Amino acid sequence: MIHMKRFLTFTIAGMAAHTALAMPLTVPQIQAESTQTTRYDCKDGKTVSVQYTNTRNRQSFAALTVDGRKLLFVSVMAGSGARYVADRFVWWTKGPQANLYDDTAAKDSPPLLADCQARAK
Repeated sequence: MIHMKRFLTFTIAGMAAHTALAMPLTVPQIQAESTQTTRYDCKDGKTVSVQYTNTRNRQSFAALTVDGRKLLFVSVMAGSGARYVADRFVWWTKGPQANLYDDTAAKDSPPLLADCQARAK
């Protein structure tokens, strides 16, 4: 029994060390053409910084932190403005304005970040 506990301890420790040494994910086929960071001031005094990346193959991404998690949002079709989706969240911009929504919330729920206005550069 003691040997089994030691084995499990070393196995779990080894797995944790292996995870900590994992290489970052890179996708060399997707080459950034331009990157821009925009800071937004939102309702209730909240702020958010968003890094937008456009690629040579015409894809667009937005990276921002939501609930302490750094997420990469992917541009999807929108009736108007630019709509980015990651996990259950939607970052929707139209001109200098933006809102962050939880797609799993009730349809009449307010945005998580509302009335965000891009800061002038």
